[in-house]
Amino acid sequence: MPRTNVLAPKIRELLAERTFVHLATTMADGGPQVSPVWVETAGDTIVVNSAVGRLKDRNIRRDPRVALSAVHPSDPYQAVMIRGRVIDITEEGGEEGIDRLARKYLGTERYEWRRPGEVRVVYTIQPDFVATL
Repeated sequence: MPRTNVLAPKIRELLAERTFVHLATTMADGGPQVSPVWVETAGDTIVVNSAVGRLKDRNIRRDPRVALSAVHPSDPYQAVMIRGRVIDITEEGGEEGIDRLARKYLGTERYEWRRPGEVRVVYTIQPDFVATL
């Protein structure tokens, strides 16, 4: 199982596909919390989009350590496991980012599940450990 802190081209290709990723954060009591998320990459970082105030948002703001896992959409024996930390949280680009992810994951021009008053937020994750099967 190769291990590194760099997103190799094969991992970037996997994450560029319509691959659902599970994001683990830490609850206030120390327990784990896992959410399926849409992702994109920016160089060797992973970008996740959510909304301010959601459970993963509160958890990340309190403790930036995260873990992610993903399996190839057509070959579940190709997988990646990542541990890292959120190095940037911003609302800038959040609306455009969720629309871009909707095009990737849903094939629609816009993210249609917006809630009134929702503020989109972007998390940039720096991998500390990357392992593949």
